[in-house]
Amino acid sequence: MSTENLNDLRAFARVAQEKSFTRAAAQLGMSRSGLSHAITALEERLGVRLLMRTTRSVSLTEAGQRLINTLGPMLDDLEQELKALRSFSINPAGTVRITAHDHAIASAIWPRLTPLLVKNPEITLELSVDYGLTDIVAQQFDAGVRVGNIVDKDMIAVRIGPDFRMAVVAAPAFLQGKTLPLTPGELTSYACINLRLPTHGGLYAWDFEKAGKSLSVRVAGQAIFNNTYLMLQGAIDGLGFAYVPRDLALPHIEEQRLIPVLEDWCPLLPGYHLYYTSRRQVAPALQCVINALRYQP
Repeated sequence: MSTENLNDLRAFARVAQEKSFTRAAAQLGMSRSGLSHAITALEERLGVRLLMRTTRSVSLTEAGQRLINTLGPMLDDLEQELKALRSFSINPAGTVRITAHDHAIASAIWPRLTPLLVKNPEITLELSVDYGLTDIVAQQFDAGVRVGNIVDKDMIAVRIGPDFRMAVVAAPAFLQGKTLPLTPGELTSYACINLRLPTHGGLYAWDFEKAGKSLSVRVAGQAIFNNTYLMLQGAIDGLGFAYVPRDLALPHIEEQRLIPVLEDWCPLLPGYHLYYTSRRQVAPALQCVINALRYQP
C-alpha cells in the first residue's frame, strides 16, 4: 500500500467518524475540497461508493461500513505503534495509565513508583481505583492490577507484590458483651460492613479456607462501601466486622483499636500482578514502570 493510499484511508476514517467533511478537514489540516477529492479518488480506485453525501449530511454506504469496521481497529493499532516508537528516547516520557485496587495502589504501586517519578520528570502516572476486572484495551489503560496471575491469553502478567492474608476485624466496643464467632457461618448473626462491587452492583462474599475446605459467606449490616479504607474506618468506628487485607488492619490491631477473629479461617491470597497487552510494543515509560514494580522476594 502506498503512502498516498494510506493517507486517503485515514481521511476516510476521519470523515466516517465525524460524519462531516468540514469537521474532518479541520482536524486533518486539509481544505474541504481537498478532502472531498481524496475520498472521491479512493472510491474510484476501489470501484465502490463508500459515502452517501448530501448538502446536510454524510453517511456510510454498506461498503463504507464494512471498510470502517476493518479499518478502524487497524488504524488504532498503527497509531499506538507509532506513538510507542516516537516515545523512544534516552529519557522515557509520556503518560502511563494503570487501573488497580486501592490496596494494591497503596501497598505495592505508589511506594515504588514515587522514586521513579522523581527520577523521571517526563513520565506522568495516572492511577485509577477500580474493583472490577477492567478491560484495559477497551478503557485505554496501559496496564491493570489484579490478585493472582490469571489473565486473558493476550496479556502478560508480572508479579508486583507478595502473597497476603485477609483478616476479619472489629472494634472492642462493638465486641463488648458479644460472643466471638468461631466459624465463618456465625458472621451472619453479626453486623458486618459490606463491599459493593461494580459488576452488576453485587456485594462481595467473604471467602474463607481451613484444612482444605473453602466457603463463602454473605453478610449483612448497616454500612456498605466501595472502598477498602472506608470499610476499615467503619470497623474502627464500631459499625461491625470488616473483611480487609491483614497488613492494612495490622497497625490498628497492634494499637488494640481492632480485634481479629477467625484467624485460622482467613485465606492467604496470591500477590498482586500487573497485566498488560502483549500485542503491542511496550513504550519506554511503561517499561520503566514495569521494571520498578517487578516484585523481588
